[in-house]
Order: sequence, then C-alpha cells, then structure tokens
Amino acid sequence: MKKILILVAVALGIFLVITNPNGAAGSVSNVGNILYDAAQSVSTFVTNLI
Repeated sequence: MKKILILVAVALGIFLVITNPNGAAGSVSNVGNILYDAAQSVSTFVTNLI
C-alpha cells in the first residue's frame, strides 16, 4: 500500500509540473521558505537556551 501511495504522489507531482509549471515552482518555493523559517526558529530557540 505504501508503495502505491508513493507512486501516486510522484505521478501527481509530474502531472502538476507538466500542466502548471509556474504553480509547481511557486509551491516548491513556498515549501522551501517554510522549511527555512522553521530551521531559523529552532536555531533561535537553541541560541536563547545557551
């Protein structure tokens, strides 16, 4: 079941890139920004503990 879900997710990703490349790029950029902000928040938290 897990393998099928992974294949479906990959197929959906490919479909989105083909049909709407600008939207897909924006989504990846948003996810990158969210991860960057989360890492920065954790770094600030750890720095304030010291």
